Amino acid sequence: MRHLIDPLDFTRQETDRLLSLAEEIIARPGDYAHLCDGKILATLFYEPSTRTRLSFESAMMRLGGKVLGFSSAGSSSAAKGESVADTIRMISGYADIAAMRHFKEGAPYVAARYSHIPVINAGDGGHQHPTQTLTDMLTIRRKRGEISGVTIGLCGDLKFGRTVHSLIKSLVRYEGVNFIFISPEELRVPSYILKEVVIPSGHPWKEVRTMEEVMPELDILYMTRVQRERFFNEEDYVRLKDSYVLTQQKLDLGKADLAVLHPLPRVNEIAPEVDNDPRAMYFEQARGGVFVRMALILSLLGLAPGVLDHE
Repeated sequence: MRHLIDPLDFTRQETDRLLSLAEEIIARPGDYAHLCDGKILATLFYEPSTRTRLSFESAMMRLGGKVLGFSSAGSSSAAKGESVADTIRMISGYADIAAMRHFKEGAPYVAARYSHIPVINAGDGGHQHPTQTLTDMLTIRRKRGEISGVTIGLCGDLKFGRTVHSLIKSLVRYEGVNFIFISPEELRVPSYILKEVVIPSGHPWKEVRTMEEVMPELDILYMTRVQRERFFNEEDYVRLKDSYVLTQQKLDLGKADLAVLHPLPRVNEIAPEVDNDPRAMYFEQARGGVFVRMALILSLLGLAPGVLDHE
């Protein structure tokens, strides 16, 4: 039995095959409409979510399956003090696969240790968000034809942004990727990500303070919001939340085939005027998340032979 807790739980080859399956589902959704008939997905969301939770539910329903779960810690027995280990033991008797979002880093890993069904990490604190990473990679691949060789600028909250950390860990496995980190000093990419992931990979990288200075170089601009829920000090949040806002004027400095990605939700870091630019890919990116999660559910349930090794 396999789980997806960290982006590196799948090899590069498994990741590529899963993305190919997602593209096949996009092309022929009817072929996959009943593969999960009789199967149940449990969505265990201890933290609020719109896109991730609903896209998991949509994915399972589009495969013919059913969904049960909760959308906040307060509406589960966690409010009574029940542990993650006990919850997943119980859920293992109710469902065939589980997706968990938790405010504590490492909670989905703990769940996987005690679970009798596959567990998918749907985001844990400021740590990892592997299904968003797969969604990001699908968007890049569909836009550019391949992932290798891209120059990507990651902009905004690089310190607490779990989507950024997961994406970096996955992209270093592809040849010729060039990383440009765009952030204020206070929200720089963590030193452990640089020391343990980026630098050993040998990929070129640099840190800058403004997006304008690097915009002409970028193939992908990955925007992030400054997350209020990750700050202990409200003053720091207020001071930094408007640090990096993508306007049409700044976007016009970029290449004609630049792709702007954002894991959403957006607050004000992308001006609404940018939405109508063909380079704005973030809503298409969000739609692609459904197909990635369909491919993932099928693969972890053993219903897509050949995608994962040692199923």
